Amino acid sequence: SFLAVAAVGAQVQQEPFLEITEGTGISIKCSHTNIRTGDFIHFYRQLPGRRPELVVVTAKASKKVQSPEGRLWVSADRRSSELWLERPRRGDAAVYYCALGP
Repeated sequence: SFLAVAAVGAQVQQEPFLEITEGTGISIKCSHTNIRTGDFIHFYRQLPGRRPELVVVTAKASKKVQSPEGRLWVSADRRSSELWLERPRRGDAAVYYCALGP
């Protein structure tokens, strides 16, 4: 089982690809150095053959994520974030995107 991560847009930088063993925790990092005051940090995922779905959104607080189980961490200066998936399963294999916006 693997989780793929793709970069999207000029506003954020992401790792191009991550592959893990099922059940091993994984950290998906995102850098957004030009984040603006009103911007929220969004993480989406796109399962094969499906539309992107919102995983979690936050302004600055770290947040627990229910599905897939994990946590979103945000740096104190809001210039980077990290989606931690605790025990990803085969069904969590997807392209994970981070994005900035209202």
